[in-house]
Amino acid sequence: MEPELRLDLVIEGRVQGVGYRYCAKMKADSLCIRGSVKNMRDGKVFVTAQGEKEAMGKFVNWCYKGPPDAIVIKIEKVHGKTENFREFRVLY
Repeated sequence: MEPELRLDLVIEGRVQGVGYRYCAKMKADSLCIRGSVKNMRDGKVFVTAQGEKEAMGKFVNWCYKGPPDAIVIKIEKVHGKTENFREFRVLY
């Protein structure tokens, strides 16, 4: 098993009110990514994601596209220390 990777993503653009969190959870679940996603007060979306390197690459690529009505302008990526996440959760 390859080592896991953890990333925190701050996603900017038209990413709230378009189903971004729900679709991110569906994509993460399909790739066995664990972590969370939440809306931020400034209109951005914050994602904490952890999983195998290849799956994480696919997930981050999806994050640049998002759901059909999203317009992603920029993603800030920060590598983090892996944690013991059990699932991918939508936070409110």
